[in-house]
Amino acid sequence: MMNRCGLLTVNKEPVPLKSIEVELEVRDHVATVVSTLNYENKEDKPVEAVFVFPLPGDAAVCHFSAKLGQTQIVAEVKEKQEAREEYDDALSSGQQAFLLEESQQSPDIFSLSVGSLPPGESASIRLEYVTELAVQADDGLRFSLPAVLNPRYQPQGSEGSSVQVTSVPASLVPYSLSLSARVSSARPVSKVESSCSLDPLQYLNTDQTQATIKLSAGHKFDRDVELLIYYKDAHQPTAVVEAGQASAKQGSLMGDPVVMVSLYPEFPQSVMSTVASRGEFVFLLDRSGSMGCSLNNREHGETRISSARDTLLLLLKSLPMGCYFNIYSFGSSFEHIFPKSVEYSQQTMEEALKKVEEMDANLGGTEILMPIRHIYSQPCIPNQPRQLFVFTDGEVGNTKEVVDLVKRNSGSHRCFSFGIGEGASSALINGLAKEGGGHAQFITGTDRMQPKVMQSLRFALQPAVVDVSVTWDLPKGVSVTALSPPITALFQGQRSLIYAQLTGQSSEAAEGSVTVKYSLAGHPSQNQLNFSFKPAEDTGLTVHRLADRTLIRSLEMEEREKREEKDGVKKKVVELSVQSGVSSSFTAFIVVNKTDGEAIQGPLLRRNIPTRSMYLCSAAAPAGFMACRRRRCTPMQGFSVLPQPQPHLRAGGSPLEQQELVSQMKCLRKPVMSLINAGAKSRLSGRHSFEQQLGSRYPDVSLNDDGATASQSPRDPLLQLVSLQKASGCWQLDPALAAALGKTSEEVEKSKPALVNNEGWATILALIWLHGFKMDAKEEWELLAMKAVSWLRAQNALRVTDCVDAGNALLGSSVQKDALGL
Repeated sequence: MMNRCGLLTVNKEPVPLKSIEVELEVRDHVATVVSTLNYENKEDKPVEAVFVFPLPGDAAVCHFSAKLGQTQIVAEVKEKQEAREEYDDALSSGQQAFLLEESQQSPDIFSLSVGSLPPGESASIRLEYVTELAVQADDGLRFSLPAVLNPRYQPQGSEGSSVQVTSVPASLVPYSLSLSARVSSARPVSKVESSCSLDPLQYLNTDQTQATIKLSAGHKFDRDVELLIYYKDAHQPTAVVEAGQASAKQGSLMGDPVVMVSLYPEFPQSVMSTVASRGEFVFLLDRSGSMGCSLNNREHGETRISSARDTLLLLLKSLPMGCYFNIYSFGSSFEHIFPKSVEYSQQTMEEALKKVEEMDANLGGTEILMPIRHIYSQPCIPNQPRQLFVFTDGEVGNTKEVVDLVKRNSGSHRCFSFGIGEGASSALINGLAKEGGGHAQFITGTDRMQPKVMQSLRFALQPAVVDVSVTWDLPKGVSVTALSPPITALFQGQRSLIYAQLTGQSSEAAEGSVTVKYSLAGHPSQNQLNFSFKPAEDTGLTVHRLADRTLIRSLEMEEREKREEKDGVKKKVVELSVQSGVSSSFTAFIVVNKTDGEAIQGPLLRRNIPTRSMYLCSAAAPAGFMACRRRRCTPMQGFSVLPQPQPHLRAGGSPLEQQELVSQMKCLRKPVMSLINAGAKSRLSGRHSFEQQLGSRYPDVSLNDDGATASQSPRDPLLQLVSLQKASGCWQLDPALAAALGKTSEEVEKSKPALVNNEGWATILALIWLHGFKMDAKEEWELLAMKAVSWLRAQNALRVTDCVDAGNALLGSSVQKDALGL
C-alpha cells in the first residue's frame, strides 16, 4: 500500500515538486527571470511529474536545463512532435527525460514533464525567460510572476484542446516559492511596490541606481507576484545595440547586431487638452460565473462584476455629447442593450444604466468570440471612430483565435482591454490591445478598476495617430531589417518598442538615427533618436531573444492567417526557434539523460502538480472545458466545483485552511447556480444538490439565500454624486444631490446666490465637492468634470464668483475658481 504522508495533491497523491526559487534581474524596462524547480520523489516507484503553469504571455523562454546529482544537462529546442516522441521513447527505454512545451491555444501556459524520476532521487529544473515590463499610468514598470492559473474555458466546437489544470486552494499549494530581485538602471531607483509582502529595498550604491528586493517568506499563492518599479526621471527614449553571437553565422539574426529602440512620444499640450466629441464606444463585459468572485481575494470584498458595474457608470457619465455607444455582455451566450449603437443622450444613457444595474455574473461560460464577431459585423458609423472596451477575467482557452479575429478587424477600430483579478490571461489581454491598436490594463491585488479604465478612456478620446512610419539613417554599408510588426498605435507617454537587425560592417564609434513620423489631429509630427553603434555591455543575448520572440509571434500569426502557405511559415518558425533557442508554439525543449546507468525499472506513476486557482474545479469543469493528456483529449462530463475533502479538514483542520475553503465555496455558489439556471448540463441538479454536497463534506459551512457572504454596503459617496449627473454634464438641484453632498435640501437652496438658476448652482456645488473632497480620485471624475465645465461655460449669465464663494461656505471647503477650470 502506498505511503500517504508527505506532499499530497487534492486526490491524495504524493507531489514530487518541493520548491520554486526565482531570481529576477531587471535592467531598465527588461527583465530576465531564472526559475529553479526542485523535485524529489519520496515514493517507492519511479514517477512522471507533470506541472502546468502560467508565464507572461510575451515572455521569451530561452533556457531549460536539468541537474541530476552533479550532472547538468542543457535542453535542445526541437520541433514539438519530434521532441514529444523523443521524450516518450526515453521513458519507454527506462531513461530520464524532461519536456517543456508551450500550449497550442495560448502562449502564456506551459507544461513541464519530469519523466522517470527514480525513488528517493532529486532533480532541479532551471527555466529562464526574458520579458519587457509594461508602463503603468503612474509611470511605474509592472513585472508580474503569474502564480495563479485558473482553468481556461474551452468554447464548444473550437479547434484543439485545452490543457488540464490541477487546482487547489492557496493554503494547500504543496510547494514553496521564494523570489529575489536585482534592479539596475542608468537612473536612480526611487521605490519598488507590490501587492505581496516584501522585505525592505536595499540599495547597493550611493547613487541608488542598483537595488535588491526579496519576497517575504511564506507567500500564500493567493495572488500573482507583482512588482511595480519606479525610476527617477523615468522613460527617456533609448536605443540599445547588442552584439551578435560570436559562434553564429554573420548575416543571420543571431550573428548580426540587433538594436532595441524605446520611444516615449510626447504630444503637444494643445492637442492633449482637447477631447474628441465623436466616436462609437462599444463596451463588452464578461458576465461568466467567475466574475462573481471577489476582486481582491477578500471574503467580504467587492466582486469583479460589481466593480465593473460601477466602472460602466463612470464611463457612461464621462462620454461626450454627440458620440454613439452600446453595451454588450457575454457568458455562454451574449446580450446587447441596443440592437445597434445609439446616439448618446439623457434618454439612452438612463436606459443603459438601468440595464447595467441588473447585470450579474450569471451567463455561464466565457464565449468571448461570438460577441466580438457580432460587433465587427455591425457597420461602422461614418465619422464616428469605433472604440472597443473589453472587460474580462481572461479565462478562455481559445486565446489565439480571439486575438487573430481582432487583428483582422484592426483597420476599423481600436481595442482597449482590461484583465480583472488574479490569473487573467496576459496573452489574451495584451494580445487584444496590441493587435487592436489600443492599450491593456490589469486590475489585481488592491487595485481599483475605475482609475485604470478612465485612463484608457482618455487615450480613446485622444485624436488617433495615423500614417505612422519608421525611417533609419545609418552609416554607409549598414542595412537594417525590421523585426517588429509596423507600429499601429501611439499614446502620450506610453512606450513603443522597435527591434531591428543591423547587417554590414561599421566601427563602434559610428552613429545612426531612427525617426518615427506620424500625423496627429491633422498635424505632421515626428520623434527622432540618435544612437551609438557601440554594443551594450553585460546584456548577454537579451535583446536578440526579445527580438526573436517578437518575430516568432508575428510569424505564428501569419501561419494562422495564410492557410495555403501554412507549412512554409511553420518551417520558418521552427528554424528560427531552433537557431535562437527561444520557444514557440511549434517547438519544445527536450532533455534526455543519456549517461550510462541502469534503466529505471517498474511502472511509471503520473503525478499532476497542482497550481493555485482562484476557484476550484477539481473533478470536472463546465461544459466546454476539456481535459487533455498529450495526444489524447476527451470532453469532461458534468461540473463539480467542490474540492476533494482533505483528511485533516474532515477532522477540523486549521482555522486558516478551513476559512479559505469556505470563502472560495461561497464565491462559487453564485457562478454554479448561474450555470444551472443557464441550462448547463451538470451533475448538480439544482440548489439543494449543491448545498447537500457542501453540507455532507463541510458541515460547518452555510450560505445566504442568494449565495452572498456579506450584506450590501452603502454606495460610495463619489459614485452616488456621479450617478446624479445628467448626460449634458449638469446636475439638478434636488434632495438626492443635497444628500450626496451631506446637506439638507433647505441648506442647499438657502445658500444659492440670487438670480442663479438651479442647475448652474447644483453643478458648481458638485464640482466644488469633487475638487474639495475627492482629489485623490481625480482620475476617475476628471472627464465628467470637464463635461460639467463645458456646460457651465455655455450658461452666459451665471455668476461664477458668487457661486464658488457661497459653495465653499456651504461645504466647508476652500476651492479656487481657477481650480474648477471656470
